[in-house]
Amino acid sequence: MLRLAAAGAAAGLVVAAIAVPAVGGAGLGFVTAAGEVDLKPLDLAEPPPAEVTIVRDAGGGEIARFYEEFREVVGFGEIAETMKTAIVAIEDFRFYEHGAIDVEGTLRALATNLQSGKVSQGGSSITQQYVKQVLLNSADTEAERNAAVEASYSRKLNELRYAMGIEKKYTKDEILAKYLNIAYFGASAYGVEAAARRFFGVSAADLTLPQAATLAGAVQDPNATDPNLGKEHRERLLNRRDVVLDRMAELGKITAAEAAKAKAAKLGYKGTRIPGGCESSKYPYFCLYVRQEILSNPDFGRTAKARLTMLNRGGLTITTTLDPAMQAAADKAIKKYVHPSDAPVAAQALIKPGTGAIKAMAASRRYGTNAARNEISYNVVANTAHGGGIGFQPGSTFKTFTLITALQQGMKLDDGVAAGAGYRAPAYSTFKTCKGQNVGDPSHTVTNDEGSPGWKTLRTGTWDSVNTFFMELEERVGLCETVKTAKSLGIRRADGKKLQEYETFTLGINESDPVTVATAYAAIAARGEYCAPLAITQITDRDGRTTRYRPKCRQALDPAIADATAEVLSGVFTEGTMSGVGGLGRDAAGKTGTTDDYASAWFAGFTPDLAAAVSLGDPRGSQRHKLTGVTIGGRYYGAVQGASIPGPIWRDTMSAALRDVPATPFTAIDTARFEGCSDSCRPEKTPEDDEATPEVTLTPEDILE
Repeated sequence: MLRLAAAGAAAGLVVAAIAVPAVGGAGLGFVTAAGEVDLKPLDLAEPPPAEVTIVRDAGGGEIARFYEEFREVVGFGEIAETMKTAIVAIEDFRFYEHGAIDVEGTLRALATNLQSGKVSQGGSSITQQYVKQVLLNSADTEAERNAAVEASYSRKLNELRYAMGIEKKYTKDEILAKYLNIAYFGASAYGVEAAARRFFGVSAADLTLPQAATLAGAVQDPNATDPNLGKEHRERLLNRRDVVLDRMAELGKITAAEAAKAKAAKLGYKGTRIPGGCESSKYPYFCLYVRQEILSNPDFGRTAKARLTMLNRGGLTITTTLDPAMQAAADKAIKKYVHPSDAPVAAQALIKPGTGAIKAMAASRRYGTNAARNEISYNVVANTAHGGGIGFQPGSTFKTFTLITALQQGMKLDDGVAAGAGYRAPAYSTFKTCKGQNVGDPSHTVTNDEGSPGWKTLRTGTWDSVNTFFMELEERVGLCETVKTAKSLGIRRADGKKLQEYETFTLGINESDPVTVATAYAAIAARGEYCAPLAITQITDRDGRTTRYRPKCRQALDPAIADATAEVLSGVFTEGTMSGVGGLGRDAAGKTGTTDDYASAWFAGFTPDLAAAVSLGDPRGSQRHKLTGVTIGGRYYGAVQGASIPGPIWRDTMSAALRDVPATPFTAIDTARFEGCSDSCRPEKTPEDDEATPEVTLTPEDILE
C-alpha cells in the first residue's frame, strides 16, 4: 500500500482512494470522487482576511475600531520563533519537509476514516488548513460556508488541488505566516497578533514558550478551549497547552526541563479588552456619526453591503476631523451645566466654517443601552441618517433665516415693522408654501415669550427675539422665501421628513439636530459659503492606498448678506438675549432659541473660526416633559430659556476651544447697502399708541397644527 502511495503521489494522485475498495457510504463517495481525480495545482483566490478598521482623530489618536473579526495581520518576522515552532510541532511537524500533500498523514487519516465509515480525521497539512480557512472566510452564503467545511472526499480533493497551487506560489515561511494570520484562536481573536494581545496582553513577537504553546493548542478546537467561556474551557486549554509542550519536547524542539517549567506556569489568560465599537469609544457620538456616514454614503461604496464589508473587514485606517482639544472643551462645558443623571439631555456640535469639518460632538449622557445608568442609545447630536433621533424644535434660532431673507430682499438694518403683543394672520391666504398652498390661520394667535411689542428694526427685533416681529417680517418677505433660505443653508428635519411649511416656520417648529444647525450658522461665519458636514478626511486601505475626501461647498449667500447677518447677530451678546451671559472677548454672533411653553432650549452661534449649536430637551418627549420647574446640573430652574443653559455651555465651550486660535474679526458690512433705513423707518405712530392687541396663550398643539 505504501509503495502504491509513493507511486501515486509522484503521479499526482490520491493513491489511497484508488488502492482501497469502497467499504460503505463514505468509501463509495470517495471512490466516486477518485474516478474523477485529476490532482493538478489550482490557483486559489485569496481575498485578504477580515482585518480591523481603525478610526483616528485629526491628530492621529485612535477613536474606535470596527471589525467583523478582530484581526491584525503581521509579517513572518513579527511572530516569535517559539510560536512558529509550537504551531508546526502540533499541527504539521513535517511541514518544512513535505510538499502540498503529507502522504503519511493522509494515509493515517484514511485508515481511521475507513475504519469508522466516515470522514472523522483530516490529516491536513498546514497548507491545507490555510486553504480551508481561505474558502471559509471568502464564503458569502451559508451554503458556501457549509461547503468549505463539509466532511466529504470531494471537498478534500479540491483542498489538495488548491494546496498544491499554494505550495508553488509561496515559500514555506510565507505559508506559515498566512496560516497564523488567518487562524481562529477563540475568545473572538482572529490571527496570532490579535490572539496574543487578547490572551496575554503582548504582541505576537513577544510570546513566551508557555504562551505560544497555549495559542498553538487553541487552534484545534477554539470553541471548546475558549477561556472566556468558563473554568472547564480554561482547563481544556491548559491541557492542550501541555500536550503541545510534550510534543515539542518529543520532537527535540525544547528540552524536557523547558517543557516541565512551562507546564508549571499558570495559564495567564488576561482577557484583554478588545477595543472596538462606538459604545467603548471615548467619543461615542462622533464614532456613531462616522460609522453611519460610511454605511449610508455612496462615496464609500456602491451598495450598502459593500460599504459594511469595507468597514468591518477592510483593515482601513480612517482619518477624521475630530479635534480632541475642542472635544474636551465641549465635554467640560456640558458637564458643568448638565449632569448625566438629569432627565433633559444637552447636546453640542462644533463645525469649522469654510470646510464643514465636525470638530466635536458632545452630549451630557453616556451612550449605551443601560437604562439604569441613564444612558442614551442613539446619537442625540445628529439626525436619524447618522444614528440620531427626531431632534428637538430649535425655536428662535430659525428667526435668523427670516432675517437673512429680509436682507436679501433689500431691507436695511434699521428698517422694521410694527410688532404687536399678539399676531394673527389676516387670512388663510396670507402665507403660501413653496407649492403654492395657502396657510396662515387667522384664529391662531402668536404671543411673545421675550421682548416687548412696538416698532422693531431688523436689529432690535432680533436682539430681543420678538415673536410677533418675526411673524410680521415673515409675512412681508414670504414663507416660501424663508424656507428656501433655510434649505440653502442645509436645514433639514432631523427625522428626514419634509420641512413643515407653516406660518410659524420662523419660530422653529421643525425638529432639528445640533450638527445641522451648527453647519447652517457656520455658513454665515464663512461669508455665505455653505459646506456640508464633513467627518472623514481620508481613508487608507490595507495596501497603503489613500483616498482623500474634500469639503463639499457652495456659495449659498451673497457674502455681503452674510456680513450684515453677522453684524445683527453680534448684538445678541451686547444688546440682546445673551447680554446677561457675556461674550467671548472676540467677534462672535449668535441666536438664542426658546420654544413655546419651554419645550426645548437652544443656542447657535459662531466666530469666523468656529461655529457651534447647543440643544437641550427631554428625550422622553419634549412636549410632554417641559423645561419648567426642573433641576438641571444641581440647580433649580423655573423655566429654561436659550440663555439659561445652552448659552453658557456655548460660551464656555467656544472660549476654551479657541483659546490658542488667533482671533479673526468679522468683515465690516457694506454701510451704503445696509446702514440706515429705506421705506420702513419708524413711523410717527406706533402700536403702543393704539389699543393693545389682546394676548392669547399659545399651546404646543397650536404650533403643531
